[in-house]
Amino acid sequence: MSTKGQGLALRDTAQKGQARPAEHVAIIMDGNGRWATQRGWPRLVGHRKGAERVKEIVRCAPDLGIRWLTVYAFSTENWKRSTEEVVGLMSIFARYIEREADRLAAEGVRMRFIGDRTPLNPKLRRLMDGIEARTAPFNRLNLTVAINYGGRDELTRAMRAMAADVAAGRLAPEAITDALISARLDTADLPDPDLVIRTSGETRTSNYLLWQTAYAEYEFTPTLWPDFSPAELAQIVARFGNRERRFGGVVSA
Repeated sequence: MSTKGQGLALRDTAQKGQARPAEHVAIIMDGNGRWATQRGWPRLVGHRKGAERVKEIVRCAPDLGIRWLTVYAFSTENWKRSTEEVVGLMSIFARYIEREADRLAAEGVRMRFIGDRTPLNPKLRRLMDGIEARTAPFNRLNLTVAINYGGRDELTRAMRAMAADVAAGRLAPEAITDALISARLDTADLPDPDLVIRTSGETRTSNYLLWQTAYAEYEFTPTLWPDFSPAELAQIVARFGNRERRFGGVVSA
């Protein structure tokens, strides 16, 4: 089947019986290391395979009605891993940006990053800045990658900034609202996620988008990330479309 044909088939699956689209999907991409270990390979092989899977999911997302895709690539806790794995992951991130820049631009994908960039190496930060600037005009898909990101860290940074503004007299405490807090987060320019997917069978949120996912729907799949296919994404999106999202209210009779 051609790429166009695959896209139409995925769209039909996602829209079958769908009441509303999942316009913003956030994914916790878990299971790369286990995928490799099960095959007797080094963990970094799984991470490289996971990066290939990201490309496939990015390519199919617009066909499923997804306008914003936010993926969890490296958490603030992932620094606890071995030096070899951390260095390898940073190399994979840099290589992905270098190799995918032309394709993302050609396909109208805007790429952005969230998280604290301070500890990242200068080369990676330059690549991140460069691809953000290059893809800024596009909006067919908004791809956001969370690197050195943690929900608690993000909230702490935002609270410190607001506390400094209050102390300096630039902000009145009573002016702090939900909307203002959202505007101070890394995701200020993004809508809140409609749907969060975690692969690999784990059923925890792992400090991911804690504020933004207050009313998101969740799907936990046993599939390891390197095996997560566009077809499975389409099925999950279709199920989302049939959920009742009441946001604390009740469904009208």
